[in-house]
Amino acid sequence: MKRIVVVNGPNLNLLGKREPHIYGKRSHADLVKTVRAKARELGVTVSVFQSNDEGAIIDFLQKEAPGALGIVINPGALSHYSLALFDCLHAVEVPAVEVHISNIHAREEFRSKSVTARAARGVITGLGFAGYELAMEYLAKQ
Repeated sequence: MKRIVVVNGPNLNLLGKREPHIYGKRSHADLVKTVRAKARELGVTVSVFQSNDEGAIIDFLQKEAPGALGIVINPGALSHYSLALFDCLHAVEVPAVEVHISNIHAREEFRSKSVTARAARGVITGLGFAGYELAMEYLAKQ
């Protein structure tokens, strides 16, 4: 069966608790339920992973991404500085869509720049959990 890899970076485990006025009141568990429901609707399987550790994310992507339809990734703060994650996204050679729950361009200046976005087919920012669903739809149609 076709598979999509969904990866969430640092602090996304705190969804619903961390700055709910920015990220909303829904939890990471709610996000996983949303992603799994969308996968069922699209007729694909999904591998979901969250870590606060850059190395663990890279190890997961190197293991799980090959052979997948693509990657939906919310790198969190890693977006702004992780050249290692950028290199990994290039190296795994499957399409990636970067997502951000909040609109990174409407926030602090440092958040508006994403080094990892250059390794992605596209970026969806500011649409909440719907950004993950849209990214999955795109990847499922490839």
